[in-house]
Amino acid sequence: MRFLIVSDDDIKNGVVTDKYFIWTEKVLKAKNVNPKVVAEVTTSGWGVFAGLNDALKLLEGLPVDVYAMPEGSVFFPHEPVMTIVGNYLDFARYETSLLGFICHSSAVATQAFRFKLAAGDKKIFSFGTRRMHPAIAAAIERAAYIGGVDGVSNFAAEKYIGLPSMGTMPHAMIICFGDQIKAWRSFDEVVDPDVSRTMLVDTYFDEKTEAIMAVENVENVSAVRLDTPSSRRGKFRKIVEEVRWELDIRGRRDVRIFVSGGLGLADVLELRDIVDAFGVGTAISGAGPIDFALDIVEKEGRFVAKRGKRGGMKQVYRDWETMEDEVRLFMEPEAEGKEAMLRKVIERGRILAEPDMEEARKLALKQMEIIRKLGREQEFIG
Repeated sequence: MRFLIVSDDDIKNGVVTDKYFIWTEKVLKAKNVNPKVVAEVTTSGWGVFAGLNDALKLLEGLPVDVYAMPEGSVFFPHEPVMTIVGNYLDFARYETSLLGFICHSSAVATQAFRFKLAAGDKKIFSFGTRRMHPAIAAAIERAAYIGGVDGVSNFAAEKYIGLPSMGTMPHAMIICFGDQIKAWRSFDEVVDPDVSRTMLVDTYFDEKTEAIMAVENVENVSAVRLDTPSSRRGKFRKIVEEVRWELDIRGRRDVRIFVSGGLGLADVLELRDIVDAFGVGTAISGAGPIDFALDIVEKEGRFVAKRGKRGGMKQVYRDWETMEDEVRLFMEPEAEGKEAMLRKVIERGRILAEPDMEEARKLALKQMEIIRKLGREQEFIG
């Protein structure tokens, strides 16, 4: 028995496709119809583009040219993030997987970006892969990292994307010891010395009591983590303020406060002035997919977009000082003083440049700083 996971080969060979593409292939081949087209990927909202790495692997070897924004780019409504040029039957059945790769990864990156933007100078960690299918854990952590999180929790990220993982301790470990102090001391004694000594302080007693127990009974305490579920929080800010007060009066201003447990953007905005780090789970990993669509906009050199779409192959030009874009037809003169965002990434099936996760993250964070300087945070946080 094996896990119910579609194989790489089946994705690459187009088995993962909607049935109507199978019928489309059958009909077009029977009637000898296979026009050269330009197809573009757009959506009606803004976001942070991610998933290009998998999209390129999917399209590699096909006789098509592909243009795309760099990963980590903020995109705006109705502008293409990717354009495919080629005969339609050469890529038709890959639409389902192509959209799947970028819709989910871009959604995770976008949510990570919003949380990091909301947190200001405080840290955001991705804690949510346990809410998603394990087969996509590395893809989730990669997208979250591109979007701006400061660290990820899934150990698989180390093997699959070369990204160090981080973590504190679960309630299960404390319950196994049956004693918080024994558990905290054991963690301090056993875990690698370069790992932050973040003690979980809400297993059996209230958060204030356990935070005091931790700093008074454990030699090394870097932070305390409040994983208080929403059903037991009451006024969560008051709980955090109490913990901060009790730590401070004991001379432990150095001990940071880390919160987790069903956090949303509203929690980050409310607590960012008194909390040092946030572990965000489902709100990032389970982000609703970006609703990208792939549409033919040119056929044999003619504009043919369907209703609701804009015809013609396009280029997006960005003014980096204002974070405003201008969309022009690809054949038109370049927009003076602005940067073209769509670059050729595949030529006749050959990948020209592999996406770089670190560069994508740098780009996302660069845009975040521009947004902050422009005072447009609320527009993007929502």
